[in-house]
Amino acid sequence: MAIEKQLSVFLANKPGALARLYKSFAQAKVNVIAISVSDSVDHAVVRMVVSDPDRAIELLEEHGVLVVDNEVLSVKLPNRPGALAQLSEKLSSNKINIEYAYGTAGTSTNGSLLILRVNNLAKARRVLQA
Repeated sequence: MAIEKQLSVFLANKPGALARLYKSFAQAKVNVIAISVSDSVDHAVVRMVVSDPDRAIELLEEHGVLVVDNEVLSVKLPNRPGALAQLSEKLSSNKINIEYAYGTAGTSTNGSLLILRVNNLAKARRVLQA
């Protein structure tokens, strides 16, 4: 479990917008660890955790893309039924709200990575480490 810097960007909801973004990341050797994309009529909100957030912010700003960073919790979960229920119940019983979450696909050996935006990051970290 770790506290990570999440980047949120607003992109035009048009073909090629994500491709251009990730091509510049690839050229700079910035790896995307987790991603969530939500769309609206005219733009997409892209939330991501990357290997080098400071370099990614620099690249985004060079391309005139508005980027907002905030802290999120990354949690490794085993790939088994009930893992997410157990985590959610633990947070809920401690009055911690999950504002949003996204994750990576799990494997039987490595599990998955869940990214959580919660209303109390420090408390969530303490609760989940206990």
